[in-house]
Amino acid sequence: MTETPRRAPAGPRRRLSKQDRRAQLLAAARDLIRDEGTDALTLGRLAERAGVAKPLVYDHFGTRAGVLEGLYRELDARQHHALDAALDGAADELDAVADVVAAAYLDCALAEGRELADVVAALAGSPTLERLRREAEDAYLTRCSEALAPFATGGPVGTAQLRALVGAADALARSALTGRVDPDEARRTLARVITALVPR
Repeated sequence: MTETPRRAPAGPRRRLSKQDRRAQLLAAARDLIRDEGTDALTLGRLAERAGVAKPLVYDHFGTRAGVLEGLYRELDARQHHALDAALDGAADELDAVADVVAAAYLDCALAEGRELADVVAALAGSPTLERLRREAEDAYLTRCSEALAPFATGGPVGTAQLRALVGAADALARSALTGRVDPDEARRTLARVITALVPR
């Protein structure tokens, strides 16, 4: 009879830094939303999902709205990073810049999937979170405006054009996420919209 090998005693559990713990909790929140939707997101369910005590979640976020704010900030940072990275490699011509702006927006929305759509929908109910969304959108559009400015020979890209860009991008992203529009066609269409919005 062979003896079952003994397991080495578990070493001390490594404490996560505050930043790493926050990242772990936000990852657990994303998973919970992906699996069950934003209605299932409570601090208690998040603690259970992350395998931590509920007071720890309160310490990091305070409220459910705090978790949603953290998720939105994280998603927004990824979208800005994707846009900056794409623009760094874009050719110096309007069609190329329009293509990378469209691809960065839609690729990020598709990569985030249901979680992004659910978090954005949940933001609509809170004035604080709605303000956060507007600020993030304004910062994103400022970056787009800067990227498109060299090609706007007929005057600056105005607020109306930038808002139209967001409306088209959101509508196309939702349609691509639900399978009503092919993602590649959505990217091409958004790039054409962006090109048409630049005054020349």
